[in-house]
Amino acid sequence: MTLHLEIWRQPGPEAGGGFVSYEMDDAVPDMSFLELLDVLNERLERAGEEPVAFEHDCREGICGSCGFLINGRAHGPLRGVTACQLHLRHFEDGERIVLEPWRARAFPVVKDLVVDRSAFDRVIQAGGFVSVNTGSAPEANALPVPRADSDRAMDAAACIGCGACVASCKNAAAMLFAGAKVTQLALLPQGAPERRRRAAAMVEAMDAAGFGNCTNERECEGDCPKDITFANIARLNREYLAAKLTR
Repeated sequence: MTLHLEIWRQPGPEAGGGFVSYEMDDAVPDMSFLELLDVLNERLERAGEEPVAFEHDCREGICGSCGFLINGRAHGPLRGVTACQLHLRHFEDGERIVLEPWRARAFPVVKDLVVDRSAFDRVIQAGGFVSVNTGSAPEANALPVPRADSDRAMDAAACIGCGACVASCKNAAAMLFAGAKVTQLALLPQGAPERRRRAAAMVEAMDAAGFGNCTNERECEGDCPKDITFANIARLNREYLAAKLTR
C-alpha cells in the first residue's frame, strides 16, 4: 500500500519547524505505525538525510513513551491504543497522514515528534507518592479494602503518563493525568494520610508547569489509550477543594 506522510520536522527547541512530505510506496498493512517510521528512517539514513526523531521503548502500549498526533488525534483514530499499537491496516491505500508532536506549552518540542514531558515528572514529584515508611510487605489481608475502591484504584493506576490527555485538550490541561494519580492513592489506606496535601501540591505543580484548566470538554477521556475516565477529574476537584477548606 502507498501512504503519503506529512511529518513535522523541527531540528531543535529554539528552531523553527514545518511539515515535510514523504511518500511510502512499500507500506505493509500489518506494519505498526512505528515500524513504518523505522522503514522511513532507514531510507533517509541511506540517503544521507536526518532521520525523523520519535520516542519509543516497549512498543507494547505499556511504557507511554510513544505518542504524537496522527491526523489531529492523539495516538491516531482508534480508541484504547497507543501509537505503537496502531497498525496500517486501519488506513486506506493512498491516504494522506499528518504527523505532528503534542501541542502544549508545558510540552516544548525537543526535536521533530519528540517533546519534553518532564512537567509530568514534576507533578508526580510534588505529591504522587506515599512517603510513609511502611517497612516490609504487610500481610495481604491485614488492611481490608472494599472491592469497589480497589477496582477504581487499579483502573486509575492504568494511566501510563503518555500525555495524550494534554495533547487532545484545547486548554492543554493535565487534570486527567493528575486525577488518575490522586485517585489511585486516595482510595487506598496507604495513601489516605497524605491525600489532602497531595491533591493541593499536585494541582499547584500543574499550574506552575503551565498546564491549563479543565472545562469539561472530555476530549482527554476519548483519546486516552488506557480509557482513564473523566470521573478521576471530579475526584481531583473534590480532593483539592477539601484540601483548601481544611488547610
